[in-house]
Amino acid sequence: MKKMEELLDKANTLPQQPGCYLMKDKNGRVIYVGKAKKLKSRVISYFNHSAKSYKTNYMVSHVIDFEFILTLSDAESFVLENNLIKEHSPKYNIRLRDDKSYPYIQVNWNEPFPRLEYVRRPKKSKGKELIGPYPTGSNISMVMRILTKSFELRDCSLTEFKTRKTPCLLYQMKQCSAPCVGYIEDKNYESDLNLAFGFFQGPIKAKRAVQKLQEKMIHFSEGEEYERAAMIRDHIVLLEEFLQKSFDQKVESTQTDKNIDVWSFYVGEEEVDLSLYMIRSGLLLGQKNFHFIKGELIEELQDEILQKIMQYYSDPEELTPELVVLDYSENDVIDIKEALKTVGEISVLSNASKKFSPLLQMCRKHAEESQRVRIANADSVYVGLNKLKELLNLKERPTHLECFDVAIWQGKSPTASQVVFEEGKPNKKKYRYYHLEERPEGNNDFAMMREVISRRLDNGDLPDVFVVDGGVAQVNTVCAVLRELNTELPVVGIAKSREVSGSFKSKEIEKTEERLIIPGRSNPFILTKCPSLFKIIVSMRDEAHRFSRKLHHKAESKRVLSTWLDEVKGLGEESKKKILTQLSMSQEELKNYTVNDLVNYFGIKNPQAKALWAHLHEDHLSDD
Repeated sequence: MKKMEELLDKANTLPQQPGCYLMKDKNGRVIYVGKAKKLKSRVISYFNHSAKSYKTNYMVSHVIDFEFILTLSDAESFVLENNLIKEHSPKYNIRLRDDKSYPYIQVNWNEPFPRLEYVRRPKKSKGKELIGPYPTGSNISMVMRILTKSFELRDCSLTEFKTRKTPCLLYQMKQCSAPCVGYIEDKNYESDLNLAFGFFQGPIKAKRAVQKLQEKMIHFSEGEEYERAAMIRDHIVLLEEFLQKSFDQKVESTQTDKNIDVWSFYVGEEEVDLSLYMIRSGLLLGQKNFHFIKGELIEELQDEILQKIMQYYSDPEELTPELVVLDYSENDVIDIKEALKTVGEISVLSNASKKFSPLLQMCRKHAEESQRVRIANADSVYVGLNKLKELLNLKERPTHLECFDVAIWQGKSPTASQVVFEEGKPNKKKYRYYHLEERPEGNNDFAMMREVISRRLDNGDLPDVFVVDGGVAQVNTVCAVLRELNTELPVVGIAKSREVSGSFKSKEIEKTEERLIIPGRSNPFILTKCPSLFKIIVSMRDEAHRFSRKLHHKAESKRVLSTWLDEVKGLGEESKKKILTQLSMSQEELKNYTVNDLVNYFGIKNPQAKALWAHLHEDHLSDD
């Protein structure tokens, strides 16, 4: 209580100006970042015993101190808040997550003779032109391949393109114009590429591309190249089918060449869904959907949604449109209008625009239906995480889970992996590898798990729950380590149960099910009872296996291949790397090589080659 009074006294000294505040815990970590038009009033509300949500009260109970930063305007506080959230990744700020990656068509004009590329996570950079994103099931990859073949564009990687001396098989098949060996001039190739890429840039350019292919078909037919003419004919049919489907989605009220994003939302009983409709060159190409739990809001709902939109466009992987339409009134979007100017040349319209009213209604309906379908199918990650909260009797929903797996082969090259899931999704930036100590007794999973957990605790920023791949024994091992280190953290294990459920034609039928091992609970929880939790926990276990095996194979390969090279005196790391990349023979076979042969074969210098030769002939030299 005394600490709350001290914080309230400090809050009373703040100015009534716009800015951001950073809440800190006992370790000095920033656990929440917020913004306010009037800092003093906003921060006081956290500590003056006014009615607040459970989530807010829980966050405040961990606050030991706070800092503030003043801004010149509300719009600047939007930008600053977004930057601070990215810098500190505060635990109690809701993070915007999208379940999918969406395909784009890209042309990199920085390359010689560029090609059409199918990319899912494009990077914004000068010289790269992108069209998209396209919805799932649009067959966009097929269309791209058809256009590449029909206009005989380069389809190889830049490395292969630069090293090729003769035309490839695609040239022989009349599906590439062989720019790699100069069989086509730059201007002619660029003209073909512009036609192919233009197919994705609106109906006028698309029809122009199809018309050009029709001319090619007639030309091949008149030249009695009937197979090529038939191929182009079939391609035209598929392209026109794609265009017809695209035009069916055409937004008649937005006849414009601008790239437009339309945002709306739906507030349900427990969750909030945001929908984004993406219009490119007058075509509605696709949508994205985001969601979070309403009860976990600390800011006002409107401010939270606008901040998430700001967060979306500040992501370097997202492409910024020319116009953003928001399902808010004109007064509500004034600040974000200014804030988005820091991201790019983006104009903002409110829902007062009659031109976009039908599209806003459709987007709003989509948010509502997305939430209904997700909840009806128990596919919400929040359902699973809330179930885990219930099973472990936690005070709040766990958001940060970590899973560990140990990999070992005949007692050699032991490794372990740590995978991290946040809000039910993998965060690969936080994945970690552990090289473990080889033990004289060989396989000792318990000792190795003890080593992993001990080392993990030294790194701080601990998870809400540890997930262990194993049964009761493995879970007890982790719990024992935590007790030894005076650390209290929930631990669960995932293990398969196998039982014979009957027989068919004299053959026993084995039934398996995934179980969640919970300390203190006599019976495991059968994960199939909660599909959402099943998906999260099983995905973590499988990802930990994949990640652990990947490092283990590297470590074992390195151990086997480099053992004898480590014994060569005068051989540096760079030379060892060069030898390992070329090494395909035994030491006995290498003994037949002269020093000059070793220099030429491995690409190493003469002193290193002499050292290698001397090591290979060590026994012979000592005999002499």
